[in-house]
Amino acid sequence: MTELTHPLAATEPQAPAVTKKAKAQRTSHAPTFTELVYAHFNWWQERQHPSANGHAGAAFREELARYERRHGEVVNAYWCSHVESAAALTEKKRRISWATPLTEFQRESDWATKNAPDIARELHRCDELAVRAQIVLRGIRQRICMRLVMASAAHLLSLVDARAAHSDETKIAAALEEERAELDKAEAYYCTAANGQAQIVYFVGMVFTAALISLVAGICLTANWAGAEYAALIAGAVGAVISVVQRINAGQFDLEYDVGRPYAFFLGGLRPLIGGASALVIAFAFKSGVLHLPLSKDHTTSEEQFALIVLGFISGFSERFAKDTLAAAAGTVVPPGTKAEPAK
Repeated sequence: MTELTHPLAATEPQAPAVTKKAKAQRTSHAPTFTELVYAHFNWWQERQHPSANGHAGAAFREELARYERRHGEVVNAYWCSHVESAAALTEKKRRISWATPLTEFQRESDWATKNAPDIARELHRCDELAVRAQIVLRGIRQRICMRLVMASAAHLLSLVDARAAHSDETKIAAALEEERAELDKAEAYYCTAANGQAQIVYFVGMVFTAALISLVAGICLTANWAGAEYAALIAGAVGAVISVVQRINAGQFDLEYDVGRPYAFFLGGLRPLIGGASALVIAFAFKSGVLHLPLSKDHTTSEEQFALIVLGFISGFSERFAKDTLAAAAGTVVPPGTKAEPAK
């Protein structure tokens, strides 16, 4: 057998020699996705010719291995057969084993879609949606959205491939309309998921601020550094939190989710401050005698304090109630010796 196999091995074409310096440079720099697409296209073209020497396949596998070491494993990909275009989804594991992998969407098809602006427009939508999902979303929702984007991009690239193969334009147009609808569904899923995650950040900001207000006010009340009316501050902050929770459960609370998590946290922190400030102003209005509590003449101090807490909670729960109460108080305060002007 040695005599038979040795001549075959001797006649097999050898790969060109690579110097140590060139090999070190090749292994130190990861290829771009464009280079990976060209390597795959060369390998695919070589497969169509049985007489090829097989060097393109080895080169593609080497490029793919170096690319995955830098960007993570290619878990999903679509490679065009007639043009040098592709889309891929990579997942890179984090240092924490249970953490969600880092997902990235890669695409190269601009030169293949220069004569197909309708498909190029939808592919750009895929790029935009992938960027927004990668930055805004977290966890399993991010992975779902990225998979939906990848599915749409693969279907769109198949239409590019079909045009390159001179397929029926009527069928391509119908498939493009269906893919637009699917991409609209993916975008709707992103909006719902991003709004839900923004609500969580907003809620955390509210709870943090409400807890801080309650802690500071509680210490001041315990140490007798503040009057009993300051208990309305805590009630207003709690009322604001419960009001937002109720609106979230009713599905009537939408946020601007593309502004980032810190801004959503900041907006959430403002809500208990507004509720507490409104409650405190209402409490001062009743305590100063500008407004009068509907209590009996022989009411006790504790009854008055509980009434202020209830009013503080209601004013924090409903900002409109606080505004209406303050407006009523402003209308009832008339300087002595003057007449109130009739409402116009």
